Amino acid sequence: MTDRTILIFGAGFSGRAYGRRLAAAGETVFGTTRDPAKAGELRRLGMTPVIFDGAGTRLELRDAIARATDIVVSIAPDADGDPVLHAAREAIAAAPNLEWIAYLSTVGVYGNHDGGWVDEATEPRPVSERSIQRLAAERAWHAFAKERNVPLSILRLSGIYGPGRNAFVNLAAGRARRLVKSGQVFNRIHVDDIAGALAFLAARRHDGILNVTDDLPAPPQDVVAYAASVMKVDPPPEIDFETATLSPMARSFYGENKRVSNAAIKALGFVFAHPDYRSAFDRMWAGDDWQAPST
Repeated sequence: MTDRTILIFGAGFSGRAYGRRLAAAGETVFGTTRDPAKAGELRRLGMTPVIFDGAGTRLELRDAIARATDIVVSIAPDADGDPVLHAAREAIAAAPNLEWIAYLSTVGVYGNHDGGWVDEATEPRPVSERSIQRLAAERAWHAFAKERNVPLSILRLSGIYGPGRNAFVNLAAGRARRLVKSGQVFNRIHVDDIAGALAFLAARRHDGILNVTDDLPAPPQDVVAYAASVMKVDPPPEIDFETATLSPMARSFYGENKRVSNAAIKALGFVFAHPDYRSAFDRMWAGDDWQAPST
């Protein structure tokens, strides 16, 4: 593969993890942020920050697009569609060096399956507005990539955790809750495995849809209890979901109950560094890397 230049639209939690990995390997990485105050953090991680607020493309962003061999999109759509396509479609369509696009989506597009298993062949039937918008964005990017004749990887991610965003942090802050809804399970994915999957798929110029998720769909209250056992603290009391006080968004997450298979990406040869939350928590606690890194 020739030297790469990677542009990450949305260098947030997942985008930063990938950008940091690439920069450490000596790659040229641009990362967008809405907030100029975050530019220094991206520089410290080895990325060149670019301001993108979704409303247009400044000169430095147009230059990054023109240089990019890889474009990774990690920005949520809204009611108006995908903000990257909305603002930068023409620039990306004309990008002379573009070889690969990755779009970070969500397993939420599968909707509710009452705890049953889903895989990439399962017909999407999103329930929540945010998942409906994600599926529309997936399809928009698929149409764009086909028109542009460039491979597109769509990564459907489960609940993301990692340093600074996990059950340990919630327990330490006193905001962990053990909500119990009969039969409810969720999958999860460590942010480092998102970065690893992106690197794996980029090297192969993969084209298609893959679930990027762990091996162990589990009840959310069990995850909190296990983290508490690792910390050697008492877990919070169980709370019945039906009577709990929750925001509409928080409650909506529990309307989607499924077990998500990761067999397809494993069949390609990808190996998860954190195949389940238990081994991940053990490693994170032992290595003291469960807190957000100082920058």
